[in-house]
Amino acid sequence: MDFSYDISAPYFENFAQGPRLGPLPQLPSTDPVEFLGQKINSRLGIAAGLLLNSKWIEGYAARGWDLLTYKTVRSSARECYPPPNWAFVNADEGMGPVYAMADLPEAPNTVSSAVCFGMPSMSPEYWREDISRAKEAMSVGQMLIVSVVASPDTGWSPEQVADDYAQCAAWAVEAGADVIEANYSCPNVCSAEGQVYCDARLSETVTQAIRGAIGNISLLLKIGVFPNVENQRAFLHAVASSASGITLVNGISRPVLHSDGRPVFGEQYVKAGVLGRIIHEPCVKAVRDARAVIESENLSLSLAAVGGVSSLADYNEFIEAGAEAVLCGSSPMYLPDLAIEIKSNL
Repeated sequence: MDFSYDISAPYFENFAQGPRLGPLPQLPSTDPVEFLGQKINSRLGIAAGLLLNSKWIEGYAARGWDLLTYKTVRSSARECYPPPNWAFVNADEGMGPVYAMADLPEAPNTVSSAVCFGMPSMSPEYWREDISRAKEAMSVGQMLIVSVVASPDTGWSPEQVADDYAQCAAWAVEAGADVIEANYSCPNVCSAEGQVYCDARLSETVTQAIRGAIGNISLLLKIGVFPNVENQRAFLHAVASSASGITLVNGISRPVLHSDGRPVFGEQYVKAGVLGRIIHEPCVKAVRDARAVIESENLSLSLAAVGGVSSLADYNEFIEAGAEAVLCGSSPMYLPDLAIEIKSNL
């Protein structure tokens, strides 16, 4: 397989070079659909992570991906965790350790990965200008989603966390974002900003602050897996009055080890976010559970699904589970024309 992101190179080298993509294929024609009150070419896009800057947005927009999420930005610059940041893994469907593969997987639809980046960010001075460039590179019928997160210091109050989220969101809207996605879950960040969704009261405080800062712009909240439906229900009720929708699931945190038991990403980061094939079924269940709560409680929330999509069948599973949009996380890195394949067969 070829990869648009060079996993052997440092993060900021990939950032500077842009995606490694082949010749542009012909795009299929599609009938417009609606998501979050906007007309778009399709319900298919790329989740926060792969699209590092405007170069990456431009490259994938040209290949028919219609919902494009600008990688999570912060109110101050943040370095990436030291390499390695990516590993292909063998895994079962439990919550125990996953193990790094010695060789690259052969079939794209079998790929599972583990990532450990730490939500790096350029400074606001850079990304505010770059978001504008990204918007200019997109076509009619494509949606620019910008992922934002807070950068709390030790001892920050919930209100300070909320204000930092809100500031990033306001800047992103000024720069041209069509939709804000507040990242409430990062499976390889253990500090407060990586676990917001686990605290319904904090989630409510942050969501209200962001809504106040962005006016009528649509607001998605990206979350992880809940331990039970009751926790999920409490979260959805807490945010329903201020959020437009939910993006789920933001990877699943599991220990990532070599075959001899050594942590792949070092002793400081034993757990990391697991992506790809192995998380698809748990993510479909999470979407189905969320849809059931939304309908039974009459909540006004849209759903965008993420997790292990590498085929039309995977896409359809999410739509049937109740998603209104499907965002691919890691698969566009090695299946850059998956959007064309899926859209051609809808």
